[in-house]
Amino acid sequence: MVANIIFFLYLCGMKQILLSIAALFVALSATAQSPKADDVLAHLRKANDYFMAKYSDPTRATFVKKVRPSSLWTRAVYYEGLMALNAIDPQPRYAQYVDRWASFHQWTPRDGIQTCDADNQCCAQTYLMRYQQVGGEEKLLPTRQNLDHQMQTKIGWWTWIDAIQMAMPVYAQMTTITGDERYLQHAMKMYRWTRDSLAGGLFNKKDGLWWRDKDFVPPYRESDGQQCYWSRGNGWVYAALVRCLEEIQGSKFKAQRSLLRKDFVRMSKALLKCQREDGLWNVSLVSNNYAGPELTGTALFLYGMSWGIRQGLLPAKQYRPACDRAWTALQQQCIHADGFLGWVQGTGKEPADGQPLSYTRVPDFEDFGTGCLLLGGSEYYRLLQTQ
Repeated sequence: MVANIIFFLYLCGMKQILLSIAALFVALSATAQSPKADDVLAHLRKANDYFMAKYSDPTRATFVKKVRPSSLWTRAVYYEGLMALNAIDPQPRYAQYVDRWASFHQWTPRDGIQTCDADNQCCAQTYLMRYQQVGGEEKLLPTRQNLDHQMQTKIGWWTWIDAIQMAMPVYAQMTTITGDERYLQHAMKMYRWTRDSLAGGLFNKKDGLWWRDKDFVPPYRESDGQQCYWSRGNGWVYAALVRCLEEIQGSKFKAQRSLLRKDFVRMSKALLKCQREDGLWNVSLVSNNYAGPELTGTALFLYGMSWGIRQGLLPAKQYRPACDRAWTALQQQCIHADGFLGWVQGTGKEPADGQPLSYTRVPDFEDFGTGCLLLGGSEYYRLLQTQ
């Protein structure tokens, strides 16, 4: 009956009206299919509940080939994500889980206050976030002693781009907390060295993407002849830019903010071009070598793009669809019904590591994958709440 009426109207010269109605239906359909904030939060809770149930004792050491304390970088990234989830979904059990973990490690970087390894400093991001929330000198002092030690010894350069995420935000946080600009100045010195000097500079300003370390700069190429830009490595830098820009506010940091903001926008443009049709990103961003779904890089890019839109640094018209596709793909292709996460590349430093990936394969470490998802999903939730 409805079809007959539409056909009759069409014959009567109502073509333009019908086309408008059709366009309206398409728009309504698209809107109905857009991710909803409550659904995003439900999936984040599911993934986090799975992790907290499986790793119910946050003080327990990890046992992947050898014993490592639970303050290692993989677990520290999880706590960054948990803090992001707690910011949008405050629950006492989250804070208790964090504090039990941090107190066990005496609020101290892994391997003590004399470490200059960025991976060991990553846990301090959460320590300092908790200090900013509830105070307590025990949460601040060990990290401050550690950074003071590193600045005095002038060692521990960031020779791999992952280190930018692991350590640079800690220095920015310390400047925010203490008002001492030396911490940020030291971090920026190391950032510029990695960016511009190491092996000729690990940031390819032309492409807007980073080589992971000196082993991957040209003439190194993927087997298909393309540059090797590792997805998660670029995700680490992208996330670090967000976290540092959030910390350093005010006119006195204008020069530092300008550089980090330009790098963030340049990376955003490059990453937008690399997104797969299904919404995810390959482990090798511009190469088809090891092409396929991958969660961690995708989640970190979602984190940065969602934040960039909210801050007015990225135009929503261009980047919001990319965020919607990324979350939809993460939800539909990666998050299992019980909260387990598929398509997570395990630890390593290049696309070849941890292969082959799959929906069901358990990576060597599950914690940082959950952390990446919580970071990206929580920021995307904020975006949905504001638009």
